[in-house]
Amino acid sequence: MSGLSIDCERVTEILTGFISSEVQKVGFERVVLGLSGGVDSATSAYLAARALGSENVIAILMPYQTSRTESRSDALKAVEALRLRHIEVDITPMVDPYLDGQPGIDRVRRGNVMARERMIVLYDQSYAHDALVLGTSNKTEYLLGYTTLWGDMACALNPLGDLYKTQVRELARHLGVPKEIIEKAPSADLWKGQTDEEELGFTYEEVDRLLCLLIDQRRSPDEAEELGFDRAFIRRVMDMVRNSQFKRRLPVIAKISQRTVNWDFRYPRDWGK
Repeated sequence: MSGLSIDCERVTEILTGFISSEVQKVGFERVVLGLSGGVDSATSAYLAARALGSENVIAILMPYQTSRTESRSDALKAVEALRLRHIEVDITPMVDPYLDGQPGIDRVRRGNVMARERMIVLYDQSYAHDALVLGTSNKTEYLLGYTTLWGDMACALNPLGDLYKTQVRELARHLGVPKEIIEKAPSADLWKGQTDEEELGFTYEEVDRLLCLLIDQRRSPDEAEELGFDRAFIRRVMDMVRNSQFKRRLPVIAKISQRTVNWDFRYPRDWGK
């Protein structure tokens, strides 16, 4: 892999092997995932179907009353193309009673409530179907903190977490994800008219090129500026990465004993056998 260019065939091989191995080595056969109608969740679904077989992938559609109708129709295109089992759960009756009791709640808080409610549904369905929750967040979202902690970030395994958004699109084309899903404006569909790039204030293509320089290639901010990036944009992106670090780690446990979970005790599942 060089820069943002990927070998889609090789990446597909790695990611399907990853899904198969990680699911089966802990004694499971199936996954559930939230299918939103966007390119990330569709790509995860296509990879999982290749890795486990369509019969072992359960798609959960979780609309809210303000969700766009095309989100549902696009999600169903992926369901039909892959012949997936799917369940539709309207989260409106779960979310609204809480929101109604929060006067003055802003749209970011509302969006976070929706994202976390969807994860409640996913984890309940994972138990009901003896399955693991498959993640759908990409590397750009993780690095920028453009994710909801214990919401869309929560999962048992994530095949897309080391692929930038532009790389996910490239992989989606290779996998045969419907063109209309790949090319539509990315949106978490958390409020009417919301799009990722409008909310962020820059395009995924622009920020992916910068993140690749700063993170993958370890270039300095000065080098990025010499390559044509605006200094204020570089500073803003670096601040977003730095300030969201807490989202990318497990909860920090205060160390008291000699063997503290996630400090000294990090054994795999078969410890003690």
